[in-house]
Amino acid sequence: MTIQELSQLYWLGREIKADQRRIEELRHQVEAPSGPDLSGLPHAPRKDNSSIERLVAEIMDLQAVIVAKQIQCTHERNRLERWVNDIPDSLTRQIFRLRFVDGLRWTAVAAYIGEGTTPDRAKKICYRYIDRQDARTDRQRAESARAAEEYEKSFARA
Repeated sequence: MTIQELSQLYWLGREIKADQRRIEELRHQVEAPSGPDLSGLPHAPRKDNSSIERLVAEIMDLQAVIVAKQIQCTHERNRLERWVNDIPDSLTRQIFRLRFVDGLRWTAVAAYIGEGTTPDRAKKICYRYIDRQDARTDRQRAESARAAEEYEKSFARA
């Protein structure tokens, strides 16, 4: 799993919070009393729905988007937790859970782990584990390619 994949839960959470702030802004606009137009400029009558109806429709759309993202968050959290649970080393597993599942900053991860762990040490443990996983995956791909090549050669000879 890559850092980008591990970070998806965090970024989905940020998107949801931004959408929720937008809903609050829209609700404020719906609830705010609209006074008369004092600009003095003429304006054409609106042919579309009233602005309140448009705002309510946008709120409803955003609520549906948030629900979909929350479902995606649940799936992403489950996938991430399964992956983290497969990490054999307890310390590394704790670091990944605190950082990517719980969304803590590196300083908070280090403070939680304690025992002289610095943010840099926690980060190095994390990134080294990912690098080892990437190297293992690369070796597995190369071995699979060699096996497929040998199979095709033996099949061609027959």
